[in-house]
Amino acid sequence: MAVDTAPVAGNAAPPQARAPRRQFTLPGGSVISTFLVLFLVIASFSVEGFASTRNAGFLLLDVVAVALIALPLTLIVVTGEIDLSVASVVGLSSAVMGKLWFAGLSLQTIIPLCLVLGAVLGAVNGLLVTRLGLPSLAVTIGTLALYRGLAFVVLGDQAVADFPREWTRWAIGSIGGTGIPNAVLPLLVLIAVTAVLLHATPIGRSLYAMGNSEDAARFSGIDVGRTKLWLFVAAGVVSALGGVFWTLRYGSARADNASGLELQVIAAILLGGVSIFGGSGGLLGVLAGALLLASVRNALQLVNVPSDVLNIVTGVLLIVAVVAPQVAAGVRTRTRARPR
Repeated sequence: MAVDTAPVAGNAAPPQARAPRRQFTLPGGSVISTFLVLFLVIASFSVEGFASTRNAGFLLLDVVAVALIALPLTLIVVTGEIDLSVASVVGLSSAVMGKLWFAGLSLQTIIPLCLVLGAVLGAVNGLLVTRLGLPSLAVTIGTLALYRGLAFVVLGDQAVADFPREWTRWAIGSIGGTGIPNAVLPLLVLIAVTAVLLHATPIGRSLYAMGNSEDAARFSGIDVGRTKLWLFVAAGVVSALGGVFWTLRYGSARADNASGLELQVIAAILLGGVSIFGGSGGLLGVLAGALLLASVRNALQLVNVPSDVLNIVTGVLLIVAVVAPQVAAGVRTRTRARPR
């Protein structure tokens, strides 16, 4: 006997659910990496000398300083904090290096002392933030001025420039005839260590947890205060190392070395997709952001753009890096709320 399968009136079968719309998304760092590749291709054909081996070496030297300091600062920003004093630590480390060299100490003694100084300066930031509960933005704005002022107290407005040639040659030299600077090799080691720490260990997961919800991180057993303190110490040590590299690269210890470098580092981090509010972002995007920022500045220098304009470009990119994620989030929210 045939069975009537027609729906009973008033009890109609529900319409078949629509499959959700596919949304095109790129993994972290892919967007900025795409822009980087496009810019490198365009600049190679449109800017004379940009693609030369000699210029590539200079470009990578610029990237080394920014990427080096960006490594620990990325971890700090992921937790929802910030350190604006990193460039001042570079300058103070350079000034102390020059003062101690002028006093007759060897570089083998001076460099460890500079790293210890960086640890102390980072610890000051960390203790003010974690023990006194002060906002890191306010604290590091204060220490930005304090550390830079101390650099001028140590060295004044003079420059020390008679460092050993074997050290300065290494700082600006390249590996064989490749044009790749020697300093890239230790940088790659630090990048690998930082990448594993952030993306493949429980410590990295705890940093993201702190950035998303500090209270929830505490309830889950994470020692938020101690972790942040060590991050600030690491930022101080690496920034002091950056001061040593900066001094040897330019062959001159000055109190105003690396002035404004903190803006380039923060711009690279935010361009790389790390949220200024913490809790998201990755190291691949930060490295691509550092390369893109250095490439843009390098290309503009090759066409004789004044240094003031370079600072304007850095500021504009920094604003774009902050505003763009908010605009994108707003667009996604409106798109999801739109009736289908």
